[in-house]
Amino acid sequence: MTRTDSHSPEHHEEETRHTAAAIEAAIDAAAVSDERRRDEEARRLAAEAAKRTEDKARQMIKQQAARTAYLDELAGEVDWTWIIMEAKPGYEDQVDIHLYRDFAEDVVKAAFERVPGVAQSNAYGGYERQLQVIVDPQALAARQLTVTDLASSLTRENANISAGSFDEGKRRYIVRTVGQYQQPEDVENVVIRARDGARVEVGEVARVKLGFQKATAAVRQKGRAAMAINCTRETGANVLEVMEGIRQTIAELNAGELEREHLLLTQVYDETEYIDSSIGLVRSNIFIGGLLSTIVLLIFLRSLSSVLIIVTAIPISIVGTFLAMSLLGRNINVISLAGMSFAVGMVVDNAIVALENIFRHRQMGKSRLQAAYDGTVEVWGAMLASTLTTVAIFLPVVFIEDEAGQLFRDIALAVSCSVSLSLLVSISVIPTMANKILGIGQRNEESAETIGFLDRLGGRVRRLISESVYRISGSTALSLTVIVLFIGASLGLAWTLLPKAEYLPSGNRNLVFGILLPPPGYNLDELIEVGQKIEDVLRPRWEIRLDSPEA
Repeated sequence: MTRTDSHSPEHHEEETRHTAAAIEAAIDAAAVSDERRRDEEARRLAAEAAKRTEDKARQMIKQQAARTAYLDELAGEVDWTWIIMEAKPGYEDQVDIHLYRDFAEDVVKAAFERVPGVAQSNAYGGYERQLQVIVDPQALAARQLTVTDLASSLTRENANISAGSFDEGKRRYIVRTVGQYQQPEDVENVVIRARDGARVEVGEVARVKLGFQKATAAVRQKGRAAMAINCTRETGANVLEVMEGIRQTIAELNAGELEREHLLLTQVYDETEYIDSSIGLVRSNIFIGGLLSTIVLLIFLRSLSSVLIIVTAIPISIVGTFLAMSLLGRNINVISLAGMSFAVGMVVDNAIVALENIFRHRQMGKSRLQAAYDGTVEVWGAMLASTLTTVAIFLPVVFIEDEAGQLFRDIALAVSCSVSLSLLVSISVIPTMANKILGIGQRNEESAETIGFLDRLGGRVRRLISESVYRISGSTALSLTVIVLFIGASLGLAWTLLPKAEYLPSGNRNLVFGILLPPPGYNLDELIEVGQKIEDVLRPRWEIRLDSPEA
């Protein structure tokens, strides 16, 4: 039996090995722990950096959103009208436009807001009046007062307080004490502190005067300081009528109060110019469309009486559409006029059908009265069906409640009313006029094909179409082939020629609106200096004469 002594060298060597292994394991564990701490510290620092980056990104997004909202608000204001108030030519050195802020608000702004249809008017630029209390620090310190004591006393005394009521005979009167400041002397007499029979008033420690608030924005017009005044119209007000009232108000102010102050109002943006040009364009399209329709009818019918009868449907239907729109409570605008221009070529369709059938009965030897009656009765059902199909396409748009329905409602009403009135004209006016002025019109069909280029061309086209239809109808395979080819060609052309989709086209409004966003923190003087650099670049554009060669 073998026994190991605890004091033997082998035992000490074994303990030494265990101790070294334990120390090595502890060192490894400490290293791992340090590495974990370093990893955790790195992750913490990375998370903090990511958090700071995210907060900064959110702040930038908020700033950009605020700028975007401001620009949207400003762009919405541009959609109406802007007026510039400046010194009259020759009085630039005598008139300081910055001091006329109260005049602009009390006189000009109030005059614009009295115009029927104007909801609000705002004045921008100039210096706002301010009651200034200039404190003497030494006087305050000598009386053991602080600025807080002064401010609290001014706030406390500037108030109207109810003092109850009393009865006098049959009436009851409400009493209040008036304490609001009316003039600088009222502020100087305010008591800051009353102690031991001694009173300290504001006039002893401060100087009170009427001054101007420090400007935070500036308005400039063609290199000179100015004031800007805008007007926004009431919802539903007629733009043209309201703008006419504003123009009259500008003329009255320029000839009255502003003339005495050597000031001048100039309208720099007028939305109705774009509206007038758009309405004029659509109105000219209506006349041009009617004229072209008359020319085409004259070329193919070659009869002044027939053309006169058919063309009568255009003015009657269009004028009747104006009346119908008025009865329905709609305004005459660009959209409704566009619908009428669309309908100019459609209103003659029923008239052509009715007149051609009356002419056919007239060629059969019937009298004018009998031909007019028989011809109209024979085709009025077909004309009714054609009119109802057109109305069925446009009329449902009237009942759409969303934005698209509001946008195209006037077009739908204009086209529906025009086409419906053309049906009434075709069964009433056209037969009546045909009974009065339509000629006998006996024509030789064989000789008609040899008279004139249009007759020969029309005869060839007619024969080509009739022969093609005859051949295609005689073969089932050819018929299917033609159907497939036409459908494929239609889809291919529609896909190839499909224009770029957009909600509304951008029209030329004769307006350039630029916005410069300076770095944050610029003061007003620096912003004005930046604006002056832009003015120097644009100056040749407004100083040039329109009749000069450079223009």
